[in-house]
Formats: sequence, C-alpha cells, structure tokens
Amino acid sequence: MPRGEIDEAWIEEAVRRYRRIETLQAEFDQAVDTVEVTVRSPDGLVEVVVTAGGRITDVRFLAALHQRNPRDVAGSVRAAVTAAADAAQWAREKLHNETFAAYRPLAGA
Repeated sequence: MPRGEIDEAWIEEAVRRYRRIETLQAEFDQAVDTVEVTVRSPDGLVEVVVTAGGRITDVRFLAALHQRNPRDVAGSVRAAVTAAADAAQWAREKLHNETFAAYRPLAGA
C-alpha cells in the first residue's frame, strides 16, 4: 500500500477485535466476581470460600473450638486465609487464560 493511504480493512478488523476484547473483559470481570474457590487450613479446622477477585464470602469452623488453644485457632485461620489468597490468584489466572485463550495480536501490528 502506498504511503499515506489508509487500510480500511485493517481498521475495521482492529475495531472488531477491540470490541471483542471489551466483551471478553466484561465476561472476565463478571467471572472474577462470581467464581468461588474453597480451601481449608492444613489441620482441617477452618474452611474459607473466596471469589477469584479475593473477596472472602464464607468462613466455617469444621470442628469444635471450645477445647482448642486460641493461638492454634488463630494460626488455622491465618493459614486458611493465606491459602484463600493463593487460591483466588490461581482462579484469576485460570479464568484469564480461559477467557483470552483465543485472542491473538493483530498481524502486522
């Protein structure tokens, strides 16, 4: 193409792909808010449910607490929350890879 001419087809393709990326981003954002992952502390005392966005939606104690040392319970909670943060990051990465797997950069860009 001579210098200074506009490649209309390339521009149309770029606009179409941009709109597709916007749609995929909206789907990804919604999935991040709704997909949940459940993790447990290593001792099995605490279960935490977290969204891919990192929001904790539930915390459950899976055994009686009345005869447990408070420091041990606190450690179980910390371990479960740490695992939940790691699980949220894993879920976000998985969602991102699945959502944008078919996306390729424009040729010639």
